[in-house]
Formats: sequence, C-alpha cells, structure tokens
Amino acid sequence: MDISIKAFSAEMGAGVIDLILPIQQQEFGVNIGFADQPDLNDIPGFYQQGAGGFWVAQDGDRTIGTIALIDIDGGVGALRKMFVGADYRGGERGIASTLLKTLLDHARAEGLSRIILGTTPVMAGAHRFYEKNGFQEITIDELPESFPVMAVDKRFYRLML
Repeated sequence: MDISIKAFSAEMGAGVIDLILPIQQQEFGVNIGFADQPDLNDIPGFYQQGAGGFWVAQDGDRTIGTIALIDIDGGVGALRKMFVGADYRGGERGIASTLLKTLLDHARAEGLSRIILGTTPVMAGAHRFYEKNGFQEITIDELPESFPVMAVDKRFYRLML
C-alpha cells in the first residue's frame, strides 16, 4: 500500500464522489444523493475557506478516505465528510485515525478551540470511533447557531481542543 493524505485538489473530485455516495446510499441506506450535497460540487468553496480544509486519503491514485472541516467562526470547526472505504477500515490500518489527526493538527494550528460534528444514528462504528478519540455526545440544543445541521444528522459530538 502507498497511502498518502493530501489536501483536496480539483482532480480528486470524481474520486471523492465515487467514494462517498456508495457508502452513504448502499452501505448505510441513507437517502441522500449528489444533488442533496452541493458541497461536493464546490469543495474549495465550502471547505477550504478560513480555518477550514478538506483532505483525501489515497492508495496510489485511488481515493480511499475523506475528512473535511468547516470554519463556522468563533473558534469552532464542524467536522464533515469523514468516510473510509470498507476495504481500508480497521484500527490496524489507521486510515481514519490518520485523517482525524490531520484535521485536528490543522484545527489547532489555526487556533480553533473545539470541533463539532453531526452524524446519523445508523453509523454506530463512527460513533465508537469518535468516542474513542475523545468526542463527547451533546444535544442539538448545545450546538452553536452557526453549526450547519444536515437533515440526516440526529447525533452530535464535540471535542474541546
């Protein structure tokens, strides 16, 4: 394996979509398509602004994982689009951990004080991963007004940096 984590660039767009949509739709049965996610059509405009970012894990030229950070002001970042292909999951590979470390290192360097995320109830593995990495579950009422809640988000987590 020749695994690398790189900041998103335009030529990665198709690979990102080809990774994310099947995980959402087929693996987890989330009723969401490309048209429901305008961020996927303008990753630089949605994520690579202010303290935000978007990173892609690749095995050679194959996209195997993603993670994104939205700068929502006030020293707060929203973690989005964390996906790792099924063949690359598991603690022994460390892809998800490396993606998260990349995002957290960037967030700290940018002076953010906390990271917040929303997820769906069906992604139990993701819940365990976030909790193992220090995220604490919070209620929707604890979210800052600037947090972009997605329709599928029903569980929320926060990590203080």
